[in-house]
Amino acid sequence: MKELYSQRIECPHCGHHIFVSLDTSCGDQDYYEDCSACCNAIHLNMHIDHLRNKLELRVDSDDEQVF
Repeated sequence: MKELYSQRIECPHCGHHIFVSLDTSCGDQDYYEDCSACCNAIHLNMHIDHLRNKLELRVDSDDEQVF
C-alpha cells in the first residue's frame, strides 16, 4: 500500500470540494482539517484495513454527534 494519498472530499458544511493529503505511515488517524472555502472544521477518520489492503475515510462535520 502506498503511504501518501491525495483524496478529493466534499465539505459537509458548504459542499465545496477540497483535496486532502492522507499519510498512511502513521496508521489509523482521527483528526480535523479546516475547509478552505468556509473555514469550518471537517472531521476526518481514517482506518487502514491491512487484511483487505483498503483505506477507509469517513468525513463529517464537527457538530454531528452519535448517541
